[in-house]
Amino acid sequence: MAATSRRAGCAADIGAAPPRAPRLDAIVRDFGRTRYGDTLAAMQAFTAERTSDALDEIWFTEHEPVFTQGQAGRAEHLLAPGGIEVVQSDRGGQVTFHGPGQIVGYLLFDIRRMGVSVRGLVSGIENAIIKVLDEYGIAAAARCDAPGVYVEGGKIAALGLRVRRGCAYHGFAFNIDMDLAPFARINPCGMAGLAVTQLRDLCGESDLAAVRSRLVRQLEQVYPIVTRRSGIPDASTA
Repeated sequence: MAATSRRAGCAADIGAAPPRAPRLDAIVRDFGRTRYGDTLAAMQAFTAERTSDALDEIWFTEHEPVFTQGQAGRAEHLLAPGGIEVVQSDRGGQVTFHGPGQIVGYLLFDIRRMGVSVRGLVSGIENAIIKVLDEYGIAAAARCDAPGVYVEGGKIAALGLRVRRGCAYHGFAFNIDMDLAPFARINPCGMAGLAVTQLRDLCGESDLAAVRSRLVRQLEQVYPIVTRRSGIPDASTA
């Protein structure tokens, strides 16, 4: 079944960017395995210090196991964290889990310069992931009532964003080949009983690098960007 950019039960979304918007350079960095708190601090510093001519960036990482609470996070949704670290974040949304085998993508975009609304930023992420899943023969959709991407009712990708002075940070978490058990210790995204799924269980794909490459190509389709790899060694190549 073909992918759809339509949010389930909603009218079709308007594209993330105007069709004739100038294309902007964006740097892609892969930081490998990181601690959430360190990456959060780095995103906050980047956003606070960026200038009007700073290039946009896409950061990829896999986090060490961690539960993160969004600004709207409520304690009752954190059921039994056990020995897994809990970090308060400044992104939108409720509690979620990050761990190895999950692609976390952070979009550090000047959306005012890009001409993309917050709604367009969210829809662009969802549509890019939906199109990647379609390349694997998996039908997925977004929902009006709960941002993210879903396959047959199970959530495969979560979203959480923050915008300051017209500049966005945070992004998405896309489950590829990970231990899903910790999701049972929370109400994922504040939704009791929400099923969670991953790409490996749906089609056998477990190559995170291959999925990241597909994601970059699709992000270039939904936003007016042209990406290039960082010329500076990052954590994955140091």
